[in-house]
Amino acid sequence: MTVLDRFRLDGKRLFITGGSRGLGREMALAIAEAGADVVVAGRDAASLDRVAEEIRARQREAVTLQADMSIPEACEATCQKVIDQHGPIDILINNIGGRRENIPTEQMPLAKWRELMDLNLTSAFVCTKVIGGAMIARGQGGRIINIASINALVAGRKIAGRHYETAKAAMVQLTRATAVDWAPHGITVNAICPGGFMTEPNQRWAKIHPEVVSAFRAQVPLGDHGQPEDLGPLAVYLASDASRYMTGASLVIDGGYTLC
Repeated sequence: MTVLDRFRLDGKRLFITGGSRGLGREMALAIAEAGADVVVAGRDAASLDRVAEEIRARQREAVTLQADMSIPEACEATCQKVIDQHGPIDILINNIGGRRENIPTEQMPLAKWRELMDLNLTSAFVCTKVIGGAMIARGQGGRIINIASINALVAGRKIAGRHYETAKAAMVQLTRATAVDWAPHGITVNAICPGGFMTEPNQRWAKIHPEVVSAFRAQVPLGDHGQPEDLGPLAVYLASDASRYMTGASLVIDGGYTLC
């Protein structure tokens, strides 16, 4: 087996949440290109259809499930449907999330806090419980990749909505704890901590608050935001045999932003 062969994912199946747009789409396409079939959950039917066509263009099977994975009950039902109808799943990527709200802590309604924590943290717990539990029962190992954020490590500047920092920091620790628990089952659990990537939500943010985005870019040692396609190769690495001896890690990909 060559080095490049260890990155192949032939015969594997991925389930990814929020995989129809942005970073999720790029990871889904990269993993499909490496040989895996893909099951994608998302809210928007049109974008799900588009990503399915792109996956099939790479000669891989694509299944789409329209669901709001930020609602715990819908998330659990969708995961169970995946196991019952579209399994077995070898790779899970917990990708959905976002700041969405720029509400200062002292003004944050409790109901909104809970809603956003469900989006950024509870969804990952539910998917890990159901899909990861099926991996344990199957007894053939697996890969779980949690999409955290550099805001798990540093607070965002000139922006409120601290539910995001809180949830993403918890995601990192969920990654570490689950990695310890499930290592005996051959399941690795790792996190990716992206920095500033120009996804659709961040492009919209840039139009509303260009000064915040410009200030962020100025503090990136590599001089610019990341592009969504920059995340695909890292996801392939963590999904593949190339990373078989890595678990519990949180890999930062931020152009050096958190270095200074």
